[in-house]
Amino acid sequence: MPKTANQSFETRAVHAGEPRPRVDGAVTLPIFQTSTYEFHGQAGYHDIRYLRLNNSPNHLALHAKLAALEGSEGALVTASGMGAISTAVLSVLKSGGHLLAQRGLYGGTHTFMAAELPDFGMEVDFVDLHQPAEWARKLKPNTRAFYVESMTNPLLEVGDLPAVVQFAAAHDLVTLIDNTLATPVNFRPIEAGFDLVLHSATKYLNGHSDLVAGVIAGRAERVDTIKRKLDHLGATLDPHACFLLNRGIKTLPLRMERHNRNALALARWLDAHPAVDAVHYPGLPGHPAAARAQALFSGFGGLLSFDHKGGAAGAHRMIERLELAAEAVSLGGVETLVTLPAETSHVGLSPAQRSELGIGDGLVRVALGIEGEDDLLADFERALSE
Repeated sequence: MPKTANQSFETRAVHAGEPRPRVDGAVTLPIFQTSTYEFHGQAGYHDIRYLRLNNSPNHLALHAKLAALEGSEGALVTASGMGAISTAVLSVLKSGGHLLAQRGLYGGTHTFMAAELPDFGMEVDFVDLHQPAEWARKLKPNTRAFYVESMTNPLLEVGDLPAVVQFAAAHDLVTLIDNTLATPVNFRPIEAGFDLVLHSATKYLNGHSDLVAGVIAGRAERVDTIKRKLDHLGATLDPHACFLLNRGIKTLPLRMERHNRNALALARWLDAHPAVDAVHYPGLPGHPAAARAQALFSGFGGLLSFDHKGGAAGAHRMIERLELAAEAVSLGGVETLVTLPAETSHVGLSPAQRSELGIGDGLVRVALGIEGEDDLLADFERALSE
């Protein structure tokens, strides 16, 4: 593969992990649509060339590219973001173990931890990432890991991430961080001291709303342990999806530049609009964690949310009037999407739980695409006109 260690992020996104010499001269790595490879005397089961064992040429190219972008020793792709999250957590926790986790996590992650981990004999306590004193109170002799997000969905909270790293180091905890919303363009947690970085590659890494995938990155020994768990759990990404993800990553820096710019422009515009109560975006000076986000991130991502003064009814009227933005779940694609978290990502929580998290019925989440900034602002201006 080409030597890209000292090259720019943009160059690594294109060239890292690509095989050299090229396969039969193909400029783009072909899809290796085969489950089975010839045996060449590999010493152990996990080294046998077989599709479920995550070691096809498409997998290996992706692993190297992702490690180069994250600044990690190793990386691994999975069949979904939840596949990455569940496999990583089940690899660092054993039966009888205890996990500290950030309050206000993505709904699927929260439900996995609250509803599924107890079935494995594991405990979890959710803590406020702005209150380090609470972490010490919740710490137990069997606490093994601390799980956080670089930015939360949908309120874009930014916790005291450096303090998490320091606390975990002091108590010998493995740190896991979901960096989906920031991406390695805006934040590289390995450089900040985190042990494991997770992504829903369905989102920005792929960027085209046409596949589901996950990523785990970290120290080589740790990633290899997780791979062995994944080999048995079976959440393997298929070769065609690997090909698409590899292709999508090559334009990640270009797309994130536009996502960052569009979201900041819309956040500023919404912040001054009379139909809006509050805008949640860490790039705004009024955001509670604006200073922390400015210190940690090189950009603030393409996701924002805002509270519509008209509540759910007003939010629905606005969404019906939008022409460019589509009402749909997920995020990170080239198109702009809007949704009401109370009815989608957090519908599994009770109204009281949503209220405690600050997710009201009129909260609108906007995942900005890469359309023209002026066109997007005009679309929202038209939709918010009463």
